[in-house]
Amino acid sequence: MTDSVKGWRTPANVLYLLTFAMGFGFGVWMALFNNFAVDEAGLNGAHIGLLQSWREVPGFLAFAVVWVLLLMTEQRLALLSLLLMGVGVAFTGYLPSFYGLLLTTMLMSVGFHYYETVRQSLALQWFSKAETPVKMGNLVAVYSAASLLSYAWSWLAIELLDMTLADTMAVAGGLTCLLAIVAATMFPTYKGKVEQHKKLVFRRRYMLYYALTFMGGARRQIFFVFAALLLVEKFAFSAQQIALVFLLNGAVNMWLAPKIGQFVARFGERTSLILEYIGLVLVFSAYAWVDWAPAAVALYVLDNILFAMAIAQSSYLKRIADPADMASTAGVAFTINHIAAVVLPAVLGVLWLWSPLAVFLCGAAMALVSLYLALWVPRLAEPGNEWQSPKLSWTGE
Repeated sequence: MTDSVKGWRTPANVLYLLTFAMGFGFGVWMALFNNFAVDEAGLNGAHIGLLQSWREVPGFLAFAVVWVLLLMTEQRLALLSLLLMGVGVAFTGYLPSFYGLLLTTMLMSVGFHYYETVRQSLALQWFSKAETPVKMGNLVAVYSAASLLSYAWSWLAIELLDMTLADTMAVAGGLTCLLAIVAATMFPTYKGKVEQHKKLVFRRRYMLYYALTFMGGARRQIFFVFAALLLVEKFAFSAQQIALVFLLNGAVNMWLAPKIGQFVARFGERTSLILEYIGLVLVFSAYAWVDWAPAAVALYVLDNILFAMAIAQSSYLKRIADPADMASTAGVAFTINHIAAVVLPAVLGVLWLWSPLAVFLCGAAMALVSLYLALWVPRLAEPGNEWQSPKLSWTGE
């Protein structure tokens, strides 16, 4: 292997490539799924809520990653997960019924959630404490760039190439599979500095991280399921218009995410999380009463920006955790994150039929709980100083 080849065959670059592949495939699925489900499969908000709860089941079972790692490396699991996700996305448009979408959604979701679990573990193993916020900000930027291209593709394919939603998703799923194969053939297998535990690890000193992760899963559903559904149902956005909104999201996050990573590195996880949750309280409250489509789009973009602040949670874990716990803790955290995710879409989907306003007010209440938890994060988190009382932490005493 030449020095020039060694120069780009790095752990960071394989993560960037895999993240790009996942972002493109999932971005097309996200951009088109609601319109496909409503317009071509004839589903309503309750159906979509059930599908989204079903989609989160593999995330709830993410703790099983630890046992899968007895059979293969995390890097190999990441590659296989991307392949599975690509297959699920590719076939989504060819089964336009509730039961057909149950099948393809599960395939896509198993791949997506197991990849995301392993990606976080690999990033926390391969990046140092000092560079974790910045590198993870770069990963968000790569994901946003992939999303940008996925939304551009969705718009161009439907608007200019006159392709069906099914064919548009098939191309995206195929490209995801292709990039996973490229990553498997072009990069060697990398090892972390510390051998990972091959058993479930649940530690009391990680409790604040677990709590923040649980609330993050609840918040995520409001954005992924109901904020997008608001644009489709209340403001009658077409698939092309939704793709343009997502295109704007990708452009903003591609530019802003590295700066957010630098912000977390400079001002700390506590400050970043507090700002995120204050913003979420305001955004969810505004969703409840918004009646002007451009304002709804602005809220959606701001909501997506606040997602990038969540890298502070991973950075906080990196500061407090045993290096050998990363793989197991990533699986446990994903399971905790999806406890609410499995239940909330179905429950809130029924509530949506009665009052969309109530759904978003529930989201604002969840953000308030997260804000309180963020006040427990120490300014200088480390092993032995995982949390402190909100009063002491706030005053800096």
